[in-house]
Amino acid sequence: MTYLEDITKAVFDGDEAKTAELVQKAIDEGKDAQEILDKGLVQGLRECGAGFEKGEKFIPEMLMSAECMKVAMAIIKPLLVADVAAADAGGHAILATVEGDVHDIGLELVATMLETAGITVKNMGPDVPTTDIIAAVKAEKPDILGLSALLSNTMDVMPEILGILEKEGIRDSVKVMIGGAPVKQDFCDEIGADGWAYDASSAVPKAKELLAMRG
Repeated sequence: MTYLEDITKAVFDGDEAKTAELVQKAIDEGKDAQEILDKGLVQGLRECGAGFEKGEKFIPEMLMSAECMKVAMAIIKPLLVADVAAADAGGHAILATVEGDVHDIGLELVATMLETAGITVKNMGPDVPTTDIIAAVKAEKPDILGLSALLSNTMDVMPEILGILEKEGIRDSVKVMIGGAPVKQDFCDEIGADGWAYDASSAVPKAKELLAMRG
């Protein structure tokens, strides 16, 4: 296997030590950090997510893969962020996993990838009370609000947030992007969100698309 395939397998298997070892080795050998992220790490998380959808992987295993991503990002994030000066997306995003959902699988990765695209990010983390999310939107006036849910029962919090934004008269002031393992495009269309990202890798082009729609 190639070094990228080895990294993908380590993430898929949830092997933190192996993931860190392989990523550090690749960096020491002068491999491109963005390639390590896109074609190694993200691919491993993507394959794990596909296994989850098929019922072949379960939440504890996804969490193990997410931990692999965290240790790997600690190694390569400085290299990725070093390139941010060359990015030109601009804009400001607030990210959060909705209330009742303690999982942050992919959330930190999305935050890092948006930052490397030149977008200022506030990552509120997992299980964020809806009132806090609304307050943050009011106070900070972000261009994008990114909402994540890993559990099907917490997905229902997303339309609640959109409804409150509408009631408060600030829905049109922010583009709402949603994501998470059970979230799909049809749900995005159903609740009236502005965009859906399949995974962390697809979040960047979607965010740029939404930023381009700003008035």
